[in-house]
Amino acid sequence: MHDEYTPAQVYAGAFGAVLLVVGLIGFLYSSAFGSPGDVDGVFGIFDVNGWHNLVHIASGILGLAAFAAGASASRTFALGFGAVYLVVAIWGFIIGDGESILGFLPVNTEDNVLHLVIAAVGIAAGAASAPATTHTRGATA
Repeated sequence: MHDEYTPAQVYAGAFGAVLLVVGLIGFLYSSAFGSPGDVDGVFGIFDVNGWHNLVHIASGILGLAAFAAGASASRTFALGFGAVYLVVAIWGFIIGDGESILGFLPVNTEDNVLHLVIAAVGIAAGAASAPATTHTRGATA
């Protein structure tokens, strides 16, 4: 067990767990697969469908796997996930409220703001975590 986790590990573990649970809860609201099919708001706020729920579940599993793999994997996850969610947030703001990314992932303004926050926290957590260092032995005479 680790006594201290990096910010990236906290991010990977926390967001991994939350997104996995949110993805499962999302199926209680909409399990429709379509383009975008039946869309419903989780807690009346965040638009989801079956595809969106699967993205949350996959993201959550990746986050938990990165957390389990350690500091280096968590840092890679935080920076990569943050960058991807930044693109998703910008894309969502460009297409507008009530539209769908790639024609099947519904987003609304609340989703876009949340994606932007997830991106910013991920990038910050990754940047605040030291990159893995490699130790090489010097040549001996």
